[in-house]
Amino acid sequence: MTSIDLNADLGEGFGRWQLTDDERLLSVVTSANVACGFHAGDAATMRRVCELAAARGVRIGAQVSYRDLAGFGRRAMDVPPAELAAEVAYQIGALEVFARAAGTRVSYVKPHGALYNRVVHDEEQAGAVVDGVLLADAALPVLGLPGSRLLEVAAKAGLPAVEEAFADRAYTDQGTLVPRGQDGAVVTDPEAVVERSVGLARSGVVTSHSGAEVAVRARSLCLHGDTPGAVELARRVRARLEESGVLVEAFV
Repeated sequence: MTSIDLNADLGEGFGRWQLTDDERLLSVVTSANVACGFHAGDAATMRRVCELAAARGVRIGAQVSYRDLAGFGRRAMDVPPAELAAEVAYQIGALEVFARAAGTRVSYVKPHGALYNRVVHDEEQAGAVVDGVLLADAALPVLGLPGSRLLEVAAKAGLPAVEEAFADRAYTDQGTLVPRGQDGAVVTDPEAVVERSVGLARSGVVTSHSGAEVAVRARSLCLHGDTPGAVELARRVRARLEESGVLVEAFV
């Protein structure tokens, strides 16, 4: 039976400011990418999301980022590899404390924003992320874009490399994500997102920004939690997947 994991970026708040509807999204997704304080999130938010996820049996992932609260982790930065490795390990370790307190643990790692895009092509930065994961836990799976340097380096280091796809992001003909600054980079039509989700899960194919059919085979499907109507859209996606005979389950 075809199966797919649904992951979402959660815990993306800070202090009194909240961006994502964590509690309701956790009733839909199977994996939660929890912000670890560098692009969003704080100690109280991390603790709360871990408790909610553990209560619902949702796997917890550390969403590591460049240190960029003001830019939400989406600004390009040049961080020395040794420093980046230490900061990745630091973020994982912080989240692990709250995951363990909630009776579970961090199950995987996923870069966020500018770091996610950088490690698609930059082997040095990808290596730094992997070094940070190895420092924190040498068995943690790494979630990333198919064909990325990150997954290649992770696999060589002996870490489980897990491919993911995006239902609400536009793709280039090369299978990479269209940069957010370009028109049409985010798919906003709910029905289109739902249909793309089913296509990605069942056939591993998505229509690119130019109209070409691109192979994107993935074990996990990302639904962004910061888009308008994110909860209802996530529910529609999951319902349509299950109606189409796709088993929705965590990849770990």
